[in-house]
Amino acid sequence: MSALDQLVAALGDIVDTDAAILEEARADRSGHAAPGQPLAVVHAETVEHVQTVMRIATRTATPVVVRGAGTGLAGAANGGEGEIVLSTRRMTAIREIRADDLLAVVEPGILNSDLNDVLAEHGLWWAPDPASRAISTVGGNIATGAGGLLCAKYGVVKDAVLGVDLVLADGRLMRLGHRSVKGVTGLDLTSLVIGSEGTLGVVVGATLKLRRLVEGTTCTVTAIFPDVRTAASASAAVTASGVQPAIMELMDSASLAAVAALLDLPSPAAGSAQLTIQTDGPAAVAEATTIAEILTSHHGVTQVSHDRDEGERLLAIRRAMHPAMSALGTTLIEDVSVPRSAMPAMFDEIARIEKAYSMTIPTVAHAGDGNLHPNFIFEGAEPPAEVWAAADELFRAAIALGGTLTGEHGIGTLKSRWLADELGDDQWELQRQITRVFDPLGILNPGKVFAPDA
Repeated sequence: MSALDQLVAALGDIVDTDAAILEEARADRSGHAAPGQPLAVVHAETVEHVQTVMRIATRTATPVVVRGAGTGLAGAANGGEGEIVLSTRRMTAIREIRADDLLAVVEPGILNSDLNDVLAEHGLWWAPDPASRAISTVGGNIATGAGGLLCAKYGVVKDAVLGVDLVLADGRLMRLGHRSVKGVTGLDLTSLVIGSEGTLGVVVGATLKLRRLVEGTTCTVTAIFPDVRTAASASAAVTASGVQPAIMELMDSASLAAVAALLDLPSPAAGSAQLTIQTDGPAAVAEATTIAEILTSHHGVTQVSHDRDEGERLLAIRRAMHPAMSALGTTLIEDVSVPRSAMPAMFDEIARIEKAYSMTIPTVAHAGDGNLHPNFIFEGAEPPAEVWAAADELFRAAIALGGTLTGEHGIGTLKSRWLADELGDDQWELQRQITRVFDPLGILNPGKVFAPDA
């Protein structure tokens, strides 16, 4: 009996072979689509469904790609020829909320925003804040090690997960991590799973570390600078001052212009860049005052608002970046990170690459932690050779500055060819061997992250 026949016999109508569903499962928000068409999409609703899929996959040596909402930007959850796409999107239960222990236990398919809507009723929140928070799942955030606008102060996903429930390739269920704040028994397998992009197992549950909702004033500081390098230097000065803003977002001139056009706002001055910074908590007003002084001293035309709603309207400009890029054409959204002090140098490198390849690369940055998102705009479904050549230089520049290929999107398919350049051959091989301990047959997300020809 074929793998598909076994799936249908065991799981019935949650096994989906509709042509439109299979086509959708080939691609994510990166625009990249896997070659061929997957065998089926299994809409798992329980842990037992996931275990059944993995047992059949192991028995038949059939590749499995785990998928949440499909909002990834690196091609990590795209299902291709002959693969089972295992969707956890229907697994949305909140199993437990403990306000006294500041934790929640959830299933992987729940959306970030939906989770925080429920947590807010208890005076709690889960801090990771990716731009895709309204459409991305907690499981997907864990798989990619997501970050977001708030991570400079409140951390990324790895700082907000205490444990995961993981179904291995052979169907065994492992409960990794702990419910206590501290826990160092044995190796930290929870941290290993976070950011593993579906290569180690299927996350079917997560114990999340929560925070109490921030009370008090929220202040928003905006500053316009004559150029992006000056803005990057100003953001580095804010970091060096010791002040800890909750959000510090930088937009270069091309991204500002694109958002202004999308939202029908006045066109920014040519070449100008913008920092949008938010402070919160008891020290918000004092911190905003200090930040405004720093930005002004670095040639920023600065304004401060103490109105929370006005602050959200200002941040909406930054959050409109993705649709603004989509309006320009097909977008390859990149995701390099560098030490915060190296951000001006990284923007110099981007300017050099723009000139060398006669292209504009609109770039925004989570300036509070040095994570830049350069955007390559092109026509058609796949990036042309000159885009990949420019991206290659950009990746190598970030690594040379002490940075990394990816701060929060992951490696997936699109960056796998550069992974060994950052890790080195020995570490690349060691990491590949670790995946084989979890997945001896190599059926979990094959061809992703560790490209076979790297």
